[in-house]
Amino acid sequence: MKRISQLVAVAGLGSALMLSVGNLVAQDNPPAAGAAEGDRQGRRNRGGGGGPGGGNFDPAQFQQRMMENIREQMAVKDDAEWKIIEERVQKVMDARREVGVGGNFGRLMRRPGGDNNNADQQGGNRRRGFGGEPSAADTALEKAIDSKASKDELKAAMAKVRAEKKDKEAKLVTAQEDLKKVLNTSQEAVALSLGLVK
Repeated sequence: MKRISQLVAVAGLGSALMLSVGNLVAQDNPPAAGAAEGDRQGRRNRGGGGGPGGGNFDPAQFQQRMMENIREQMAVKDDAEWKIIEERVQKVMDARREVGVGGNFGRLMRRPGGDNNNADQQGGNRRRGFGGEPSAADTALEKAIDSKASKDELKAAMAKVRAEKKDKEAKLVTAQEDLKKVLNTSQEAVALSLGLVK
């Protein structure tokens, strides 16, 4: 369950996310008695079981399990209370993902002077899987780099990316402060240990 904090911290990075998913799913499936354990073990041996390598990984189910783990760690018994907390936890996670997913994954896959069409497509697919399309500012910077734009044009494009990132970071701080307002001291301690608040 402690892997949740790693997931929250690096939600924008595809490889780290997939490692965290595998670890969390493994921890979230304790051995059960009888046939249920045999069935679960059989699925794991065949590469199933909901992990990233099993081909049947469901992001919505993983998200639900993660929220259930957070609720359990915070010891929230009341459904109405949890509904408020869960909504704010989700806002923090969304804001953190936006902060962490800045940039263009396609560029990381590129080779100077090579055919980069496939790299751009793969990077775009990763980006869509872990936070959506590049922002307008990221796209404009990418085009400025590719077109070997002037120094002033590059500076202007970088300024827009930085301003956008600063705005996203401010939204994350606001989401974290809003979450803290509805937590008691022990819940806030759990949230801090999971990286949800500062």
